[in-house]
Amino acid sequence: MSLNHIRPWRNIYRRKSRQIMVGNVPVGGDAPITVQTMTNTLTTDVRGTIAQIQAAADVGADIVRVSVPDEDSARALKQIVPEVSVPIVADIHFHYRRGIEAAEAGAACLRINPGNIGDEKRVREVIKAARDHDCSIRIGVNAGSLERHLLEKYGDPCPDAMVESGLDHIKILQDNDFHEFKISCKASDVFMAAAAYQQLAEATDAPIHLGITEAGGLTSGTIKSAIGLGNLLWMGIGDTIRVSLSADPVEEVKVGYEILKSLGLRHRGVNIISCPSCARQGFDVIKTVEALEERLEHIKTPMSLSIIGCVVNGPGEALMTDVGFTGGGAGSGMVYLAGKQSHKLGNEGMIEHIVEQVEKRAAEIEAAEARDAAE
Repeated sequence: MSLNHIRPWRNIYRRKSRQIMVGNVPVGGDAPITVQTMTNTLTTDVRGTIAQIQAAADVGADIVRVSVPDEDSARALKQIVPEVSVPIVADIHFHYRRGIEAAEAGAACLRINPGNIGDEKRVREVIKAARDHDCSIRIGVNAGSLERHLLEKYGDPCPDAMVESGLDHIKILQDNDFHEFKISCKASDVFMAAAAYQQLAEATDAPIHLGITEAGGLTSGTIKSAIGLGNLLWMGIGDTIRVSLSADPVEEVKVGYEILKSLGLRHRGVNIISCPSCARQGFDVIKTVEALEERLEHIKTPMSLSIIGCVVNGPGEALMTDVGFTGGGAGSGMVYLAGKQSHKLGNEGMIEHIVEQVEKRAAEIEAAEARDAAE
């Protein structure tokens, strides 16, 4: 990550971690922080699962996890993997054989839970399958499913128990000369998860997968995830993230990107800066932003758009965005391009005009990047 010498208070110094590959996607090291989600279709519904994976990929998912609870799901995975554009993580619980079958079916990574995968002998068989089929492994510790001996030792789920579980499992992998792994230690309690992740970050150089598990519905889960993941990312902890919501996986990806965008860690699509609106607004800000969010979903080029209802903060915000619109009076406002006043625009037809300006600016940015790459 490049340092901001003009605004040093915006710098985030990422924890140094090893880099592994999840299919063709690098995780850890100096690779961009990746965004993951998980399908909620029945894996045996091959067509529905493929459609959901592609929908998530279309809004920016780098990696998608798919549950493999039985043999039929493992067979379905073999049909799914060749039809999608992103690496697939097979989610394995209880039955170690499913991990072996998923590796054979083409999964890029196996997510195994130390609390329920079985004894060390079974884990070794999963490791062999991962090695034979060029799979990475995610050690997925969860506060809700810790090993019995750790619960007896600590009394209740706690950060120390979660980290001990993870480190014990790391040792098994390393003792078997397997190093292509990442690790997570999720909890639904934000405090517990954050404390566990901070301990884990100091104890290993493995890439870390961040998540607040079972975070809740779209609104409450977004807030919990933004607080928990946002603070950890701000500390420089985290190489890949999943926002766990009781919602469409597409929403998980969108929220994940917004968290990363707010910290300057990833940039994709249009970042809309808009006011909450008030009696000073010269147009309906809320409806305008809702319409623009939908109309601009197809833009993948990183850029900024300010939509401000009046001239109190509008001109100042527009100075720092690629395209801006500030409400004025008498049914019109001012359009800003590249931070400078460009032309007046009537409120009627403003959405179409702003979309045109954003698309034009995106094309200019892409053309400039292509020229730079060719030089």
